[in-house]
Amino acid sequence: MRFTDMVVLVTGAGTGVGRAVARGFAGEGATVVAAGRGRESLEQTVKLIEAGGGRAAAITVDVTDSAAVARLIREIVARFGRLDVAVNNAGIFAAGAVADMPEEDWARVLQVNTTGVFLALKHEIAAMRAQGSGVIVNIASNIGAHIRVPGVGAYAASKAAVSALTRTAALENIGAGVRINAVSPGPLDTAMSLRPGETEDDRAARVRESLPIGRVGALDEITGTVLWLASDDAGFAVGLDLVLDGGASA
Repeated sequence: MRFTDMVVLVTGAGTGVGRAVARGFAGEGATVVAAGRGRESLEQTVKLIEAGGGRAAAITVDVTDSAAVARLIREIVARFGRLDVAVNNAGIFAAGAVADMPEEDWARVLQVNTTGVFLALKHEIAAMRAQGSGVIVNIASNIGAHIRVPGVGAYAASKAAVSALTRTAALENIGAGVRINAVSPGPLDTAMSLRPGETEDDRAARVRESLPIGRVGALDEITGTVLWLASDDAGFAVGLDLVLDGGASA
């Protein structure tokens, strides 16, 4: 119960990593704000949290809209009094070689994955600096930030930028009591790790051959790492980009 009486924001909380992380924080006592674009999926996350005895609220937001993100943070502070932890997880994926990628796909991936994290940081940091404390964890990726994979240039660029932005923001704000880090996962047990037309069995066979650990990561594994970074147990961790990729970057 490391987060009892704390208020935690998780973006992209309607599915996958975001939902798992939101449930993890709620399970350790936090009041969770599940934010994202899809009202129905966010409300399902809230129902799952409440069914487990936790507390949560769903708020829709477009992370690429600065005014919308600012309203989200203001609403959280107005409703709950503070913002203790933020996990910036919202993101999208698009495949395609650099020479072949439509410019609109490039722009959309960078807009959501990089500008979305920048805007979230901008408004979260302001609220946390005002209260004198706070922790932020950004979800980057081993692709781009730590390894290169052909065919995913836009995604790689967007996540490399998140990694660099995390370290810069961490140095700028630790003196004000705001601690910022990132996690860079490898392939996880989510729909995003499936290639076009690939089944889960296909993915398992591919990963067994290509990843040193021989399997995809479990959602509980990344959840545990995010919760650790957000907790007082990681109080000396500043500007980390912690890689969880089953040995791929090694």
